[in-house]
Amino acid sequence: MHLRTIERDFQTKVCGQVRLESEGIERFRVFTPFMFDDGDNLAVVMRREAERWVLTDEAHTYMHLSYDMSEKDLNTGTRQKIIADTLSMFQVEDREGELRLEVPEENFGDALFSFVQAILRISNVSFLARERVRSTFMEDFRTLLSESVRKDRLNFNWSDPNHDPAGNYKVDCRINGTDRPILVSALNNDGKTRDATISLLQFEKWNIPFRSLAIFEDQEAINRKVLARFSDVCGKQYSSLAPNRDRITEYISKVAPAA
Repeated sequence: MHLRTIERDFQTKVCGQVRLESEGIERFRVFTPFMFDDGDNLAVVMRREAERWVLTDEAHTYMHLSYDMSEKDLNTGTRQKIIADTLSMFQVEDREGELRLEVPEENFGDALFSFVQAILRISNVSFLARERVRSTFMEDFRTLLSESVRKDRLNFNWSDPNHDPAGNYKVDCRINGTDRPILVSALNNDGKTRDATISLLQFEKWNIPFRSLAIFEDQEAINRKVLARFSDVCGKQYSSLAPNRDRITEYISKVAPAA
C-alpha cells in the first residue's frame, strides 16, 4: 500500500491530524494528537519487519509510566490486571516492555485505532479513580511487606489482644520476631493519619514496646497539623511508597533482619 494511502486510512479511521514522517528505510514516525496526562505525546512507530508492518511504541509507554511508579508496581495488583486485560482486549503484544501490534491484512487505520486505545488505557494506571488508587496503595503496601519479611512474622490489621480485645486501636501491620515489634502504618488520608496517631499514643500509654514505621501514599496531601501531630509520635516515615520502595526494604531488613 502506498504511503499516502496509509496516511489517509489513519486519518479516516483515527483522526484527521494523524501524519506520517519517514525515519529511514521502511520506518515511519506516526504523529497523533493524543497525549499522556502530563502533556507528552504518545510514541508510535510503524516499521516493516520481514513481510509485515508493525506498530510499536518501542518501550516508550512503560518508560513514561516509570517516571511516577516502579516497574514492580506495574507488574502487581490492580495495575497489572488492568494492563493485562487491555493487551488482551486490543490484541497488543508486550515483548519485554515493547508494545507491538501487527497490522492485519493492510487494515492500517483499524490497527492504529486499537494501538492508540491500548496505550491510552494502559497510561490510565497512573491516575486511576481515587477509590481504586486507595485500593492499589494498600495492595502495594501489603505486597512490599510480604516480599520483605517472612509471612509468619506479619500480622496485618493488628490490635493488642490483652489491652484491646475489642480491636479499637489497630495498626496496619505488626512485624514480629525482633526485640521490639515494628508497627507499620499505611497512610493515605487525614483520617487514617489521625487514627494512627491515636493508636500509637495508646500503645505508649499501655507501655507496649515497639518501633514505629509509616508509609504514606502522598505525604504532601496530608493536612500540616495532622501530619505534625503524627510526626511527634512516629519514628521512621516515608513520604510515598513507589519512589522509596528500595529504601523501605533496606530499612526493614536492618530493623527486622531475617531470623
